[in-house]
Amino acid sequence: MSLEGGMKCVKFLLFFFNFIFWLCGLALIVVGVLAQVSLHQTIKMKDLSASGAPIVIIGVGVLIFFISFFGCCGAWKENYCMVTLFSILLSLVILVQIAAAIAGYVFRNKVSAMVHDSLSDMISLYGNSSAEFKSSVDALQEQLKCCGVNGSSDWGDFRPDGISVPDSCCLNVSLNCGVRAMADAAKVNQRGCGPVLEELLKKNILWVIVAALVLAFVEILGVVFACCLMRGIRSGYEVM
Repeated sequence: MSLEGGMKCVKFLLFFFNFIFWLCGLALIVVGVLAQVSLHQTIKMKDLSASGAPIVIIGVGVLIFFISFFGCCGAWKENYCMVTLFSILLSLVILVQIAAAIAGYVFRNKVSAMVHDSLSDMISLYGNSSAEFKSSVDALQEQLKCCGVNGSSDWGDFRPDGISVPDSCCLNVSLNCGVRAMADAAKVNQRGCGPVLEELLKKNILWVIVAALVLAFVEILGVVFACCLMRGIRSGYEVM
């Protein structure tokens, strides 16, 4: 009788964990989409690996979203095949997440070069680009309170006078506030966007790595519960 009660507890714990996995999968999809949109709206990444990270997050989210469905149905109906498939697929997802966390840790060392190259391209193309492109560069500088790649002097070719910067570099943005104000710290942000963006990306990557490892630990518990339920079903115990 105690075993019957234990199996019933495992069944509902597995169902509960799968509901949590389902929410986590949905959250990963949303985070991945927002990250991808943010990258394209604020900075035009030259390195394709930057866009690869949000795509991986979306992919893992979609997998968890559908795998949790198998787990919920298998646990509720006590279907041995569905619970087995769930445990196998979830184990594969855990391996992918651990690999992605390791890749993210290694990738963070490339952030500096990636940011520098991408921002340099943005500045060099600013004068001959579309209004939408200019708007994305301006939004980046306004939001991060920065100017240029390493500093305001990076905008030396912005105008013929060599000492003007885009208005988005100003502390208080207004029309023509950046004219002949490149070195004026009272009007223009002197800190470059490179160090600011690099710090922001490294911080976000670290949080993603931590979240992936925590989620992997929770998923391991889900696999353990699935294996316990599989054993109970296979042994012919009534778990309802």
